[in-house]
Amino acid sequence: MRDVEVEIIPGATLGHRNIPVNNVGCYVPGGRYPMVASALMSIATAKVAGVRRVVAATPPSRGKPHPATIAAMHLAGADEIYVLGGIQAIAALALGTETIAPVDMVVGPGNTYVAEAKRQLFGHIGIDLLAGPTEVLIVADESADAVMVATDLLGQAEHGPNSPATLITTSSPLAQQVLVEIDRQLEHLETAEIARQAWQDHGRIVLVKDENEAAKLTDELAVEHVEILTQDPDYFFRRLTNYGSLFLGPETNVAYGDKTISTNHVLPTGRGARYTGGLWVGKFLKTVTYQQCTPEASALIGRYCSRMCEIESFCGHKAQADLRVTRYSR
Repeated sequence: MRDVEVEIIPGATLGHRNIPVNNVGCYVPGGRYPMVASALMSIATAKVAGVRRVVAATPPSRGKPHPATIAAMHLAGADEIYVLGGIQAIAALALGTETIAPVDMVVGPGNTYVAEAKRQLFGHIGIDLLAGPTEVLIVADESADAVMVATDLLGQAEHGPNSPATLITTSSPLAQQVLVEIDRQLEHLETAEIARQAWQDHGRIVLVKDENEAAKLTDELAVEHVEILTQDPDYFFRRLTNYGSLFLGPETNVAYGDKTISTNHVLPTGRGARYTGGLWVGKFLKTVTYQQCTPEASALIGRYCSRMCEIESFCGHKAQADLRVTRYSR
């Protein structure tokens, strides 16, 4: 992420600059829990990128905001904080109100309605991405611990009843053990009502013949969070290309990424990992180009430009080039 300047021929200088977006709105969802990590993920990232004005919005819970969320917004560097949620918040940030000046870009996770509001406003403003329910995929072999696999699947399923959780494994015994372990853990998990519904409706275990098939299927599914619990995690690190964020080995897990390890948890879902990554400093930067010519370079480039414009029948463009050729030729 560096500015670049190159003299392509004597006297003709081209370059690009990375300029932060001026005004960004960071939406932090509320709902059941205070979303401290979500506040940090979007606001702090925007401030590091150099955004001049960062506006934060979060919905009230039982008539008032979560104190922990507001504290996180403040500590992350928000310039303005509003207790406002849902599509109302997205519209207010994008279009402005009597008390809120509009922003140029809106980022942050949210429910289906928030995602739809961002989709409809995209173009009028920039957005980070269109994120659906959180997803997890675990790739495991016979070396994996069934307790750990079940824990990590249910740990993401608790996000909501429509959160997909998938296990791809080369080991039939492990698959059976994980099924038993999930049932056991659901007996005492405090969020079992949500996690059980998600697992029943959107959970799946896929048995594959080898690592190669596991890697191909993982790339095809292009899941938001991909966790590798195999003897050789580096094999998948080298092979995989479609994922939102990759968690390598049993020592790491998706909860670390969601909350504390410092990679961003605003990530592509719904197979969006085929064409984009998640939120990061670069999302808040515009890479813009510029060019400058000496008189001699302008006359040389103008001759080529004139011919191209004539071929394409762009007479107005040709006139611009011809004027410079006439003006600056010696």
